Amino acid sequence: MRLLKLVLITMIIVIGAFSSYAVLSGKTYLFKAAYYNFSAIDDYAIFKNNTVAKAKLAKPWPLANQYNKLAYPDSLNSLLEELRTVGVLMIKNDSILFEKYWDGYSDSSLSGSFSVAKSITSILIGAAIRDGKIKSVEQPVGDFLPAFAKGDKAAVKIKDLLTMSSGTDWNESYWNPLAVTAEAYYGSNLEKTATEVKMVNQPGTLHKYKSGDTQLLGLILEKVTGKNLSEYAAEKLWQPLGASHNALWSTDGDVGNTKAFCCFNTNARDFARVGKFMLDSGKINGVPVIDSAYWKQSITACNIKDEKGQECVYYGYQWWLDPQHPEIFYARGILGQYIISIPSKKIVIVRLAHKASKERVLTVPREVRALINWGLNS
Repeated sequence: MRLLKLVLITMIIVIGAFSSYAVLSGKTYLFKAAYYNFSAIDDYAIFKNNTVAKAKLAKPWPLANQYNKLAYPDSLNSLLEELRTVGVLMIKNDSILFEKYWDGYSDSSLSGSFSVAKSITSILIGAAIRDGKIKSVEQPVGDFLPAFAKGDKAAVKIKDLLTMSSGTDWNESYWNPLAVTAEAYYGSNLEKTATEVKMVNQPGTLHKYKSGDTQLLGLILEKVTGKNLSEYAAEKLWQPLGASHNALWSTDGDVGNTKAFCCFNTNARDFARVGKFMLDSGKINGVPVIDSAYWKQSITACNIKDEKGQECVYYGYQWWLDPQHPEIFYARGILGQYIISIPSKKIVIVRLAHKASKERVLTVPREVRALINWGLNS
């Protein structure tokens, strides 16, 4: 009885201390973080969202003559099931060659994609440049965001954000609830969170993955277009691509800034349209949405030194690259969400899941390597 009483008193003290810290520090997002504990692919249900409107005239993917007759290795299936995959889809030559779903998901089920949104944000930056709303990737961030208009921050350019080399002190920790990434995910003022960073390195000299860099790109887009990212994405991508379903893009709620670094939610078939867009060199029906030079740089290694002192041969403008096959590029989310484009095969592979492997070979997750090999042999 005394032990139980001691445990209860300890719990009350801990909860009280946690609550006091959250309130006094202004980090009230910690209550939400503590309640939901870990991020999940259905987190759109706990956030406010803007709608990325579907096409008025949808363009469904045709089924290939060999639909679902493609060789599908048992080893690949075992790996995908081990990592709690909910959907895998292969598009080849503009037709669905293979698809499979688990856990009650279907070809129309919404799923969060986490950092896949970074690649979509990069496309929208390219669209804004082509629209003349941004001069070029060399334009200073301070031209758009006052917090970057003076001091050390004034040296940061849009290109530095695209290549994750801004030089800021953003702490990309997903498991620390006190880190700024958790605040961005659960908090209610993204602009304040993203712009209050400090400089620790010269821009353009160190590649270090930071969601804050993408969020700054999102803030810039919303300022220069006068639209939220969902509206601009619908105008430039979702509707011209013939998307069959509305997508959701989560916001910070109170202020209404879109979470550019994460939280674009749709289904496997519509995600594949993004991969097809990039296979088509940033064009839709032959019409450029982004300039060819921007498209090329997006999927070309930035070659900036990373934290290991090696040249970054695996990242472009918010797109991941396969160092073993430099032509192959992919969007990547933390829980194993991928849009993989294989130009030589005219293939797009989408994988949605609850879990990603921790194993990396030259920065490529184990399941991505397996999916790439499957695609190359298809």
